Amino acid sequence: MTSPTTVATTDLCDAHPEAQVCEPDYPSFGGRATFSGPIATLKVFEDNSLVREAMGQPGQGRVLVVDGGGSLRCSLFGGNLAVAAASNGWAGVVVHGAVRDVGELAAQPIGVRALALYPRKSERGLHSGQVGLPVIFAGVVFREGEWLCADRDGIVVLPEAPSPG
Repeated sequence: MTSPTTVATTDLCDAHPEAQVCEPDYPSFGGRATFSGPIATLKVFEDNSLVREAMGQPGQGRVLVVDGGGSLRCSLFGGNLAVAAASNGWAGVVVHGAVRDVGELAAQPIGVRALALYPRKSERGLHSGQVGLPVIFAGVVFREGEWLCADRDGIVVLPEAPSPG
């Protein structure tokens, strides 16, 4: 579940020097600049079929981390998927690649972080992908079930949710 009172990433870094911190290349495009939750992972390349499938499932307050190989030749997440994500209880999405429909993303109550905006959609069925494996980008290893917290100061990953207080 998403923490009702997300701890600031600055405070997490102060309290947990072992925290992984993403390189500062992922601006916020969603309706929520601050979000947190357990990580679910995907590795895809220029094909958002698995992203679409994930957004159709119950999110249970999780954050989907999508390693799109850093490709900026097409978008892996857009307005329709943001609506599905919000409807299905996802806290947010972090995409190592591009997203589109910036106005629609901003209108949904989820966090969306990505490398860039790009208007072209992905081509379904183009490539296969992997679900649930650790993915590595932005100087961080993202593992299923670990805790991601994002706010205006950055993105931090911890092995588990921080204790309240």
